[in-house]
Amino acid sequence: MRPVKTRYTQLTEHLEPEEMIINMGPQHPSTHGVLRLELITDGEIVKEVLPHMGYLHRCFEKHCESLSYQQIIPFVDRMDYLASMNNDHAFVMGVERMMGIDKDIPKRIEYIRVLVCELNRIGSHLIAIGTYGIDIGAFTPFLWCFRDREHIMNMLEWASGSRMLYNYIWVGGLFYDLPVGFEERCKEFIDYFKPKLQELNELLTDNQIFINRTAGVGILPLDVAINYGCSGPMLRGSGLKWDLRRIDEYSVYPELEFDIPIGKGEMGKAGDCWDRYKVRVDEIVESVRIIEQCLERLQKELKRTPEFDPRAKLPKKIIPKEQDFYIRAENPKGELGYYFITDGKTEIPKRVKARAPSFNNLSVLPEITRGVLIADLVAILGSIDIVLGEVDR
Repeated sequence: MRPVKTRYTQLTEHLEPEEMIINMGPQHPSTHGVLRLELITDGEIVKEVLPHMGYLHRCFEKHCESLSYQQIIPFVDRMDYLASMNNDHAFVMGVERMMGIDKDIPKRIEYIRVLVCELNRIGSHLIAIGTYGIDIGAFTPFLWCFRDREHIMNMLEWASGSRMLYNYIWVGGLFYDLPVGFEERCKEFIDYFKPKLQELNELLTDNQIFINRTAGVGILPLDVAINYGCSGPMLRGSGLKWDLRRIDEYSVYPELEFDIPIGKGEMGKAGDCWDRYKVRVDEIVESVRIIEQCLERLQKELKRTPEFDPRAKLPKKIIPKEQDFYIRAENPKGELGYYFITDGKTEIPKRVKARAPSFNNLSVLPEITRGVLIADLVAILGSIDIVLGEVDR
C-alpha cells in the first residue's frame, strides 16, 4: 500500500527551478516568538506558506485531569497571558453554570469582573497595536502603547497582587474586593487615556505610510473567515457584527451600552489588514465606554460596604453533576471556549478542552498569503494578533 502524501510533501517535492524554500522564524522577531513559517517563494513573491507550530506546548489540557477546578485557574491564566482576566472569566463562568450557581453571583462581583476584563482587553489590544507598528516599521506607537498599558498593569496588580497572571476571578466570587480608591484611580486613568488614544490615531491610524502598508493587503473574505472558524477582530474585520458579549449576553453585558465595530473597507477593501487593526482601535473606545458605566454603578448603587464578602458564595467543594458542557466568551482575540466532561464524583474534571481563538485565526494564514510579497506577509501575520501560548495550549 502506497503511503499517503501529506500536503507538505505535495508542495515541496516538485519545486519549479525558480522556486525556493525559505524559513521565517522562530528567530525572526516579526513572528512573535515561536512560530516557524516555511515559505515557497518565487523571488519576492510568496507562492505558499506552511506554518509550523508546537514549540510552546504547555500541556494545559492534561494538567486539568489532575487538578481541582479552583487549582486550574492559574493554568488558565497562562494560555493567552496578555488577557489573563478574560481567560479566568470564561473558565469560571463555565464551572458556575455547571454547578447551577451562576444566577447567585452578587451584582457587585459581576461588575468588578467586567471592569477588570475590559481593562485587560484594552491592555491586550494596546500590545497588538504597538507590536503591529513595530512589524510595519513604526517604533513610536510601540513605546506609547506600552506606556499606557503600564497604567493598566499597575491597577490590575493593585487589585490582584500579580502583575500579569492574576488568578483573581474565582468560582463563586473573587480573590478579593477592589482596593479602596481603585474606582477613583481607574477614573483618573480613563480621563488621561482618552486624549492619548486620539494622539495614537493621528500618529498611526491616519498615517499614509501605515495605510499604504496595510490597506488592501491580506484581504480575508467573510465566507473564508467563517469557514475557518475565525472569530474576534479577525471575523469582525471582515464585516460581520459577531460579538459573544451581545450574542450570548453573559455576565452583565446586556445591561451595558456599547457598539460592535466592524471592518468597512474605508482605506482599501473590507477584511484587509487595516480593517483588522481599526477594529481593535475602535474596540478600545468601546471598552472605555463599558469601564465608565461599570465605575458609575460600582460607586453608586453597588458601592462597597463593610459587610460585603467577595468569597461568600465560594462553594466549599466543586463537584458538578455528570455532564458534557461547553462555555464560550469574547476574548480580545476571539471566541475562547472550554469543553468540560465531568463524572459527577470528584472535584477533578475528567476532561477539559480549550478552544483557543488564536489557533483558528492562525489557520487561515496560508489562505490569505498566496501571491503576496514577503514584506506583506509580515504585515498579514501581525494583523492576526496571535499569542503562541494559546495556539499550543
